Amino acid sequence: MIRVDNGSEFISRDLDLWAYQRDVVLDFSRPGKPTDNGYIRSFNGKFRAECLAHHWFLSLDDARQKKEEWCRDYNEVRPHSAIGTRPPISLINASGASGPP
Repeated sequence: MIRVDNGSEFISRDLDLWAYQRDVVLDFSRPGKPTDNGYIRSFNGKFRAECLAHHWFLSLDDARQKKEEWCRDYNEVRPHSAIGTRPPISLINASGASGPP
């Protein structure tokens, strides 16, 4: 399942066909209710401003590599004010958890 809003980039026939062919459910937020998914809206804004707007992607592999580098920095290096100016990985390390399966 992919949770999406009702923006034009998410209501295209191409995306609908892609999702259908891969058995992916597109879970649309309620029209006019952006707070339904505030966390992902915030993340998407940061991702757009800090990664997508700063890079040219020469291929799909290049895009994947640059996205992974940004995600690694976002989750393992960058301090987040909401968790005491620590990176998210510190919460996992402090809990003794091994992370996602």
